[in-house]
Amino acid sequence: MSQHFRAIIYYNFQRQLSQQECLAELLSVFDNEAPHQSTISRCLSDDPRVGAPNTAVTQEDVDAMRKLIIEDRHASLKISKTSIQKNLHEELGVSKLVSPARVKWCQRTLDRFNSGNSKNVYSIVSGDESWIYCYEPENKRQSAVWVFQGEEKPTIVIRSRSVSKKMVATFVSKAGHIATIPLNEQRTVTADWYTTTCLPKVITELRKINPERRIILHQDNASSHTAQKTRQRRIIGPSSIQLRGQRFQSPEEARNRCFENWFERMQMCINLRGEYFEKQ
Repeated sequence: MSQHFRAIIYYNFQRQLSQQECLAELLSVFDNEAPHQSTISRCLSDDPRVGAPNTAVTQEDVDAMRKLIIEDRHASLKISKTSIQKNLHEELGVSKLVSPARVKWCQRTLDRFNSGNSKNVYSIVSGDESWIYCYEPENKRQSAVWVFQGEEKPTIVIRSRSVSKKMVATFVSKAGHIATIPLNEQRTVTADWYTTTCLPKVITELRKINPERRIILHQDNASSHTAQKTRQRRIIGPSSIQLRGQRFQSPEEARNRCFENWFERMQMCINLRGEYFEKQ
């Protein structure tokens, strides 16, 4: 809550309110939860610009973080992404190195699937959940209205896409779409639903095509996917694929490019010896 109070204090002083006026507004809204006047004064006392809370990084802070990182390279600092960017990246020049185990995993997977050229790639089934928004926009004829001469045009309310939505899980392989499973009776994907309802339906669809087909399940690290109940199934590894801004001529092109990029990224990881970093 304190960071929200600091933002309100900053906003009030940008409005040229005095400390007393700022305190009065906070008390009128938050009552006993409002900060004390001394807290309001302390937020502003160290900054030469009127109204701006003190956010400067001191050398003592930088030295303390450097010591903490040296003592424990896996330390969880529990600070915001803004603080990570300012204190760790800009002041200390450090980044969080992802485990080198990824190199071993990539090499093993490339060997196993012959850099993506093996027919066993068709055994990989990848899936994820997403919200599907249900709304039907009006066409031009439906939105047309009659108006008299000199009458103001009516305001057209654009219907929100979130009026209706449904969570669905979709599974594909390099051969094509396998199944789309909706969450009919619930809004949250749980390990129980995933293992007792979702995956059995996917396997049933696969068995219709090839009863003897071997399945390798590929999924991300969502809680329903990493739960013990789910982990008992064969999982090849996590994935986080961003499609925003990309366009494909057909679903087949999208699927093929997805699998091609997957093995290309494995090789790139090996070439860089695993030394690329998480995006903060």
